[in-house]
Amino acid sequence: MLIQDILAAKRDGHPLNAAEIREFIGAIADDKVGDEQIGAFAMAVYLRGMSLDETVALTEATRDSGHVLDYRGLDLPGPVLDKHSTGGVGDPVSLILGPWLAACGAHIPMISGRGLGHTGGTLDKLEAIPGYNVTPDHSTFERLLREPGVAIVGQSGNLAPADKRLYAVRDVTATVASLPLIVASILGKKLAENLDALVMDVKIGNGAFLASDAETRELATTIAEVATRSGTPTTALLTDMNQSLASSAGNAVEVRECLDIMTGQRRGGRLLELTRTLAIEALVAGKLTDNAETAARKLDQVLTSGQVAERFAAMVAGLGGPADLLEHRDRYLAEAPVIRELYAAEAGVVASQDVKALGMSVVSLGGGRRRAADRIDHRVGLDQIAAIGSRVDQQTPLARIHAASDDDAARIADQLSTCFSIAESAEAPPLVHDILGARDASGSSEPGMAGGHQ
Repeated sequence: MLIQDILAAKRDGHPLNAAEIREFIGAIADDKVGDEQIGAFAMAVYLRGMSLDETVALTEATRDSGHVLDYRGLDLPGPVLDKHSTGGVGDPVSLILGPWLAACGAHIPMISGRGLGHTGGTLDKLEAIPGYNVTPDHSTFERLLREPGVAIVGQSGNLAPADKRLYAVRDVTATVASLPLIVASILGKKLAENLDALVMDVKIGNGAFLASDAETRELATTIAEVATRSGTPTTALLTDMNQSLASSAGNAVEVRECLDIMTGQRRGGRLLELTRTLAIEALVAGKLTDNAETAARKLDQVLTSGQVAERFAAMVAGLGGPADLLEHRDRYLAEAPVIRELYAAEAGVVASQDVKALGMSVVSLGGGRRRAADRIDHRVGLDQIAAIGSRVDQQTPLARIHAASDDDAARIADQLSTCFSIAESAEAPPLVHDILGARDASGSSEPGMAGGHQ
């Protein structure tokens, strides 16, 4: 099968069969095609699109282009579950969700990424903890997967390697915004974890990955259907990103907020609510509970008992972090030398947030990346971010700025003042806009293709 024939077929708008797609993706992984041919493929897909069958085949070929995790020798007693987010601001859900699901009997091999642009990265947040190693050896990864049941780590080089080359070419050929390529890129890596079920957190709103709500809904629907057809039952939640999810945005500041939630020092709030909602979907999809109500009770019990914090602490220590993080977080989580409160020009109620601008203010402080090679200052960021619908005045700030210098704090204060609009009254948008995929309205799991590790 000639590569040129595959390219010509897609160029001319003809559907590719699974064998042709697997041939081309395999050639990418084996370095048998050049970047110019990868670019031609990406542009043809961008312009001509792909059917659902083609997108499934592309996803499976990407998944199978490298190592697929195998748990058969580990004798895991519970299901292997995971969650993936399309990215947002103040979104440290993974740090709480992973140990929370593990405390309920699941095993979480969470392969995470770094932040780029206005969105934060899970690995960057965890590296605010001294010693935390996001690239452990395989035996350490397997040991943590057995007990405490969760390992949040980075992607190894042999996991979906075709995606790494394809994405790099897409980035320089203006073909990133292609639905089939986006779906295959997201799921190719996640499905290589060989999961029993997956929960997708697809952000919608002004801080979302895609600007159009209609495109975002199509992405969520396609992800759920493609993943389920590829053998991993998947539920996709459309969740709100019209404001920062947590009350903090940065790295060390978000870790602090997560620790407060896991240890019971903080209750309520959008971060806890969304994490709990995602966890309920995961437990039902993974068949650890029969319905959402039972899942909610189980989740509340393990959180209140302290088991979630204990699982997180064990993961941190197992990956090289301090064993006494829960007891001495102030000793380990560095604070910025300058902390300054930002107040609104007039009292009122927060009516909206420009979430992308909010995220970019964290980047400007040094807490994120404009380029992949940029270094992160884990100390800086924002906390006490005023949520939509909350009242602000001269005693209640819009946010607190954590900066490396007085000059940085003053500069960011000017930027941040335009990120919030103030009105006499306002209502926050719903946190979950819709739930699509594996679970129907009655709470039962729909039958799908057999998949996962068992």
